Amino acid sequence: MATSQLIEYFKQYFPLAEKERAEINRLFVEKQVKRRHFILQQGDVCQYYTFVISGCFKMYHVDQKGVEHNLQFVAERDWIADLSSFYSEKPSLMYIEAIEPSVILQIKKPDLLYLFINHHKFDRNFRIITEQKYIELQNRVLENISSSGEQRYQSFLARYPHLLNRLPNSQIASYLGITPEFLSKIRKSIVSRDKS
Repeated sequence: MATSQLIEYFKQYFPLAEKERAEINRLFVEKQVKRRHFILQQGDVCQYYTFVISGCFKMYHVDQKGVEHNLQFVAERDWIADLSSFYSEKPSLMYIEAIEPSVILQIKKPDLLYLFINHHKFDRNFRIITEQKYIELQNRVLENISSSGEQRYQSFLARYPHLLNRLPNSQIASYLGITPEFLSKIRKSIVSRDKS
């Protein structure tokens, strides 16, 4: 059962008691998502907080020129949601799309708030998860304003080694804020340095 993986995941923070594990089985819904299918589209309200059991997702925005800007990648044992839309209940500016066939667990906002109020371990666990995501975002913003393209790529490799062979170059380049051609130059430069 997919919820057993989520229960195992929480052990790294505040492990759940039997009653709390039962709530996970009751409130989280398992879904299978095909490659290139969306769990959120721009203009829709983000209804779910999503835990990835297997597969890979990207969250991105498409600007007025039709250019895609990747904000986040997540794979197994990670969370994805447009938190701004989720909590404000306003239309999202984001898309969340499956890069691979995926299995996910989702919880709706009222059910998540119920867990926060009635089972304080969930409140603590999600606070840690959100803080970690905030730190990740803060570091990424700092890199984008102060690091070269190659430094951002090296940081990407350190942060997402498990995704390198699962993502097309165009997706990685979009995440780094560079062109695919420039990414190719960076990779060639790294390879030639490693050989010498």
